[in-house]
Amino acid sequence: MRVLVVEDDDDLRFAVAAALRGSSLAVDEAADLPEADEALFVTAYDCVVFDRMLPAGDSADYVRRMRSEGQTVPVLFLTARDTVADRVEGLTTGGDDYLAKPFAVPELVARVRNLCRRTAVPRPPVIRCGGVEIDTAGRTVHRDGVRLSLTIKEFALLETLAARRGEVVRRGELIERCWDELTEPNSNVIEVLVSQLRRKLGDPPLIHTVRGVGYRLESQE
Repeated sequence: MRVLVVEDDDDLRFAVAAALRGSSLAVDEAADLPEADEALFVTAYDCVVFDRMLPAGDSADYVRRMRSEGQTVPVLFLTARDTVADRVEGLTTGGDDYLAKPFAVPELVARVRNLCRRTAVPRPPVIRCGGVEIDTAGRTVHRDGVRLSLTIKEFALLETLAARRGEVVRRGELIERCWDELTEPNSNVIEVLVSQLRRKLGDPPLIHTVRGVGYRLESQE
């Protein structure tokens, strides 16, 4: 899942982005509304986190225009404006959630993941394939009852493939869903990660390469 964080305070933006990346989300960053507008034009996001007051104006006005143009991406306002009137305004202009500063990082992550699930294809809380059990809520993986230790990116990649098990997931889609705009699409980052994941999952292999296209998670049993 991919998130855009729009915040002009560099330290806070970096902290929020790091927390979300630590939860296996791909995160892009924008420091103002023009940057956000460009990012939203070229990328499909599962959620956008907006600071209310930005150099170019109130992001609530921008979200109101987004909604009038038919954009349905979930929006969370993250702001120091925490009166009841402020919260009501944020929600009535098209926001889906509103979190006041200061905030608890685990709550922010939980709220963003909840909004992301609104745009995601419905999936069971536990996905099973060839002896592998993926708990998407608890973010754990077991094979034949043995818990596997996966990195954040390894879990994100496996979760994406598992959600489409039996189907070929294109390399470009994996880049879009699991990495952010800082990733070089032409690098071998996917190949390296798939190799690491295959090694941890063990035999018989579950991740299969479809040459020139992408990868498929499928049990041969």
